[in-house]
Parts: sequence; structure tokens; C-alpha cells
Amino acid sequence: MSNVDSLRYVVIGVAASIFPAHRRAQVAENINVVAACDNRAEPGKARAAEIGCAFYEDYRAMLAETKPDVAIIVTPHPLHPSMTIDCLRAGCHVLVEKPMAIDVASADQMIAEADKSERILAINFQHRLRPAVEKARQLVAEGAIGELVRTLSVEPWFRTAYYYRTADWRAKWKGEGGGVMMNQAPHTLDILCHLAGLPRKVWGWARTRYHSIEVEDTAQAMFEYPNGAPGYLTVSTVEMGVAPRLQIIGEKGGMELVGNQLTIYRTTPSSREYMLTSNEMFGKPESGTETLDIPDTSGAHLAVYRDFKAAIRDGRQPRCNGREGILSLELANAITLSSYTDRAVTLPVDRAAYCALLSQLQKG
Repeated sequence: MSNVDSLRYVVIGVAASIFPAHRRAQVAENINVVAACDNRAEPGKARAAEIGCAFYEDYRAMLAETKPDVAIIVTPHPLHPSMTIDCLRAGCHVLVEKPMAIDVASADQMIAEADKSERILAINFQHRLRPAVEKARQLVAEGAIGELVRTLSVEPWFRTAYYYRTADWRAKWKGEGGGVMMNQAPHTLDILCHLAGLPRKVWGWARTRYHSIEVEDTAQAMFEYPNGAPGYLTVSTVEMGVAPRLQIIGEKGGMELVGNQLTIYRTTPSSREYMLTSNEMFGKPESGTETLDIPDTSGAHLAVYRDFKAAIRDGRQPRCNGREGILSLELANAITLSSYTDRAVTLPVDRAAYCALLSQLQKG
């Protein structure tokens, strides 16, 4: 057990546009931020002044001088692995923004260092803590939908051209390690993996359709799960007008998640049993439908911080640790590798092959 209220926190990337969401959660949880760091001195100092903590431009100096217990990392994605490993080696528990890295080989190193350092590594996937997602997860764990038959995930993440101009690291292979697959879709992929698990094979397609950027703004994929079930995915920053939806269909029924509305379908007997035993040519098993509107009371980042603190206090793993956080990255890397090689990719992703591709893309 640990006295979590006395822990000393530092923030790396305090000037990030997402940091205010973190700060609201920190205030709500009485987080003691003793220092903050950013390579942009002016906005960084302003944020540190608002917090009332020391400011550094060099995060290594901050770690050495303040000797914190916990580090929060909200920097651009490619910086996550090296910063996380430095913080773990400095004795810190770490909460890092998604995605944990831009390639699975680097994520492997982060997980290995957390194990070696005996420190907690948490990934900020707040959407998996929404009550509707938690209910869906419970149903899957209870076997309510039975063996997997199919998945479908459609999620528009509409962004303007101005969005991409707000930071020089956005929409670049060196700055983000990808486009929609690395910035927006990690949340989509995380929930899909959280509920249905990882596929065993991926056919991916990624393109830059409308935005004048060097990375993809649209991606889609077809999956084959370990039991042979198919899955389908489409994500985009150019599409709008259709609500995001996730379908997971099983032999005993299925579920569809649209926002915070969860619709549950149940069949009696299972579709497989009825299919194999029925004497009806066009018959169907009895079915029932239940729709639940489940308000999001998680507080978004607040739920992540609460779970993170509880994990430190209880000496357990957080709800999304490194081994959970790498799942969405595994899938994202597979889709990108498949698209550029024009072939199916078997999971786990070939680390060397993906690193070689990423290096080539970053060179331009």
C-alpha cells in the first residue's frame, strides 16, 4: 500500500493542447504537481505558473533535481518511448498519452523497462472507462454473446485543414508517425481490441484523400480473428455525418455501441445451434433486443487518474497498462504495413519489417 496523496508528480509537455483535460483531472484528484517541463518556454512557463510549480525546459534536469514519484507525459507521440524509459529508470510511475509509441518495437521496450523497474506504466485510453464500454466488456466477459461471428467499427474523426496547421509536428511521419491511425483512431482500435481481442491477420488500406498532408487521412481494414471470424474497420478525418458505431456479433446474439447507447441482441437458441438443427428453410431463432442509454459519468481523464492512483496505492496494474495499451498499436502498425506492402499481415507484427517501413517513410 502506498500513500498516494503524498506522491510528487511532474508533467512533461505541459504546453500541449490536451493538457487542460489532464489538469482538470489532476485538480479533482488533488494531484501534487511539483514541476512541469516543455521545450516551448513561453507557453510552458505560463502553464507552470497557473499550476504554481517549478518550470524546466529540460526534462532530464527536472527528473534529477525534483526526484518525483510519478511522471505524466503529454508530448508528441515519437517522444513517448525515450521519455517513458527515462522516467521509469528515475524511479517514477508513468502515465503516458496515447498512443504509447508509434511502433510496437519501441512499445515492447517500454513494457520491458516497466517490468524491470517494478514501476507502473499506464496508457491514457479514457474511452475504455466509459460506463457503456464497461457494460459491453462485462457482457463479453460473461459470455453473453457467445463465440465471435463478426465485428464492424466505423468511426469518423472529422478534422479541418486548420487543425493540421496548429502544430508543426502534426500530420508528419517524423512528428506523429502516421495520420488518423496514430492520432485519432487509437481510441477506436483500443475499444475494438478491448472488447473483441486482436485479430490474427489484417488486410489494410490507408490513403491521403483530401487533406494536404504527408500521412493518411483515411484508413480501412479487414480482419480475420483466431476463430476465423471476419472484422471490418473504417476511420477517417474527412468523413462526417454518420455516428460512430461498433458492432460485435456472436453466436448467442450481439451488441452495437453508438455513442453511449448500447443495444444488446440475444437469440435462443444460438444461431449455430438453430442453423444446424432447425427443420425450417427460412426460420430464425427467437430473438430479443434491449437498448440501454448509459450516460458517460466517467469524467474522461478523471477516470484514468483515479484508476492510476488506485493502482499505485493497491500495488496492482491499471486498467490500461502497457500490455493493454500496445494492442491498438499492434493493430495500427499492421494496417499500415499491410497497406504499404499490399499484402496481408499476420499478428504479432514483424517488428523489423515495420521499423524499416517507418524509417523509409520518415526519410520522405
